[in-house]
Amino acid sequence: MGLTLEVQYAISEDGLPSEADLQHWAMAAIGDKKARPELVILVTDRSESAALNQQYRGKSGPTNVLSFPFQAPPPVESNLLGDLVICAPVVSTQAAEQGKTEQAHWAHMVVHGILHLLGYDHKQSAEAAEMENMEIEILAQLGFSDPYQLNGTS
Repeated sequence: MGLTLEVQYAISEDGLPSEADLQHWAMAAIGDKKARPELVILVTDRSESAALNQQYRGKSGPTNVLSFPFQAPPPVESNLLGDLVICAPVVSTQAAEQGKTEQAHWAHMVVHGILHLLGYDHKQSAEAAEMENMEIEILAQLGFSDPYQLNGTS
């Protein structure tokens, strides 16, 4: 199963993950849940993230990751999961605040966003526990520690 990934960098700064890293993390999150998946990842700045967050979620300010699932209208068939919009400066700030490497936090944001595209959510506690456990397991397979243990604590 190969992933067709389009990465768009709307920001240029040091330390951004490579397309190969994004592809690796995305494939781990998708696993065998979707055959021949397609995905777009947009890496952006605070201003664009804030505008999209306001427009689509009614929330002010930038956020780490936004997930836009794609559902093809019948009878159209598509392997497109949707789009992820990841705000590079927010990821960097959060990684520092949480005592994580930027790479670990980027991997977490990709995995988290893709699980949303696959229909997982965290609005209710049972859903949140299931989604968090999946994230922890996927990230462990990628060699990253539990993303919910901040600065060595849970």
